[in-house]
Parts: sequence; C-alpha cells; structure tokens
Amino acid sequence: MTKSLVTLTIGQSPRSDIMPLLTAHLPAGHTDHVGLLDGLSEAEIAARFAPGENDGVLVSRLHNGAQVRLATAKVEQGLQAKINALEAEGYDTILLLCTGEFGALTTRSALLLEPDRIIPPLVSAIVHDHQVGILVPVAEQMREQANKWRNLQRPPCFAVASPYIPDNEKLTDAALSLQEQGADVVVLDCIGYNRTHRDFLQALLGIPVLLSNVLVAKLAAELIIE
Repeated sequence: MTKSLVTLTIGQSPRSDIMPLLTAHLPAGHTDHVGLLDGLSEAEIAARFAPGENDGVLVSRLHNGAQVRLATAKVEQGLQAKINALEAEGYDTILLLCTGEFGALTTRSALLLEPDRIIPPLVSAIVHDHQVGILVPVAEQMREQANKWRNLQRPPCFAVASPYIPDNEKLTDAALSLQEQGADVVVLDCIGYNRTHRDFLQALLGIPVLLSNVLVAKLAAELIIE
C-alpha cells in the first residue's frame, strides 16, 4: 500500500519543538514522523553515534529536550537504513529533517527531500549579491560549510548559537556578530530553529531571517496529493 509523506529526523520523533511549524504546512492526516534515534537510550546513542575527534558533527534533540552531538558519517549510514525501511513500508515522499550535508543517500523510487540540496540554491536565487549570514548550532560546523554554500555570489559569514540550548544572550551575541560582519539576510541553518528564534533575530537586526524548516515544509506540502 502506498503511503504519503514521512518526516525523518536525525533525533527522536515527534519533534515537539518544531511540530507546530511543520503541521502548519503538512496535513496531519497525510504525514507520519520517524526519528533515527527512536527507541534508543542516551547510552545507546553515544555508543552508536558519538563523534570522534576528527568526525564531522551534527546536533539534534532528544525527547527530554537535551541536545545530542552525532558523527555525520555514522548518521548518514543510519539514515540510509531508515530510508530503506521507510520505502519498504510504502512511503512515496521522505522529508529529511536535517540541514546537514550528506553525499550518498539514495532511494529506489521514493522522492527524498534533502534540505542541504534544496536550501542553498534557493537562498542563492533569492539573495543575489547580498551578504548572507549563516547561524549554525555548533562551532565545528562552520568549517564544513564552504562546499554547501559555494553557489552564493559572496562567501557567507557565520555565527554560532544552538537552538537546543535556551540562551538569549548567546543568540544576541551571534546576531550582533553577523551584523558586524555585514549580513543583509540571515539563514537559520538547522531544522531545530523555530519561529521564536526567527522573530527574536528579526526584531533585533531588522533584516530578513529565513527558517530552513519552513522552506522545505512548504515544498513538501506541494507534493502531497490529498
């Protein structure tokens, strides 16, 4: 039996922090939610996915609200296994809830929506030669961003503030850092950022602030046949 759309987070589902935002665009009756870390304890997560010294780092959220750090390569392997299983269950559209850059995720027939393939060219088309500021959750991700944002006319500037650790002072410092670096528009480059972060930054900076999860959710909604 063919199903419709399923979201796949690298954390645990459902993502209560961003569900209101997603459900504003994705009809509940046509969307299921799955997480890479569903059913795993924190000890099991650490054993399977903890990053080593030289690993790329991704971050996500557990059910208890805690931030978890994950090795990019290990996450990609786990996601592929999940994608294979979701296809076998009959889903025809899989929306990945992670803006990390993955190089080799594949499907047999289902449509896989990967934010890292959608958002950078979309932002590039929108901003033209304006200076883009990128907000990321952890400092390690800044050095991994050059290839992802290579199509921007001007190299982006970066700042760090995690959406999973409530800290308005840190968010303010990150915003002012982007402002000092000349940002004309800000991209919140993690699925965990929400409207509260966007509204806070727009009020503080007075420039457009783009939410990655809204961009991909709106696109996914267009693919649902009711």
